[in-house]
Amino acid sequence: MPASDLDLLEQAAREAGEIALRYWRNDPQSWEKDAGAGPVSEADLAVNAHLEQFLRAARPHYGWLSEESADDPSRLDAEHCFIIDPIDGTRAFLSGQEGFSHSLAISTGNRISAAVVHLPAREQTYTACQDGPALLNGQVINPVEHDIRNARVLTSKPSLDPAFWRGVVPPVRREFRPSLAWRLCLVAEGQFHAALSTRAAWEWDIAAGNLIAERAGCLATEISGRPMRFNTARALTEGLVVAPPHLHNQLIAALGQMWSHEFGPGAKL
Repeated sequence: MPASDLDLLEQAAREAGEIALRYWRNDPQSWEKDAGAGPVSEADLAVNAHLEQFLRAARPHYGWLSEESADDPSRLDAEHCFIIDPIDGTRAFLSGQEGFSHSLAISTGNRISAAVVHLPAREQTYTACQDGPALLNGQVINPVEHDIRNARVLTSKPSLDPAFWRGVVPPVRREFRPSLAWRLCLVAEGQFHAALSTRAAWEWDIAAGNLIAERAGCLATEISGRPMRFNTARALTEGLVVAPPHLHNQLIAALGQMWSHEFGPGAKL
């Protein structure tokens, strides 16, 4: 049995990657979820089934929250809870791209205490625990500070709608990656300067990346600047801003008050 929660998550993530790669670029069956919630594939379900069996057997008293499992309200009473996205970036996975990940986290109370984001096709594993550094393949990572002007920001096109900003949209350079969990990790390692979503985000998409970014040295908050809380009843956060402190504060100051659910909660941006 792994000695720590982080060791457990790492082992589970690597096993998830082995399962996913059996389906990747092998024409897995897929279909659209209800209510425009995006695609799901037989690979998502296979990974989810393995993770639930493996992790819950190891920690039977932990709660369980996963994108591909029916929600069990009893998780709200658990001191610890697994928060899992079996495959983050399913569209990328189905199109044969490398930028999909497995996002595995454990909450203690309403904060994340252990986190792994694993990209099996890229052989990259990001890890963090609540009292240690953020690592990529065992090496310490840190973000890169930058002024808001010309900052490289990972976000979707709708986030740069003027309605979300006070005055003019700041002159950032928008870029995109398919996995939201990976986006937070890319900021944590300094490949990009910030990640931003003006729409509500599901906890399973961001829980692991949130801790990795924080332990690397970023601020990771809701779009209002409030701290993120996890294992909540709705399992949603009100958008996100992830960046080193100076740029984070600039982005929060530049954002307006227009964020709301009318823009569609839970989108994979």
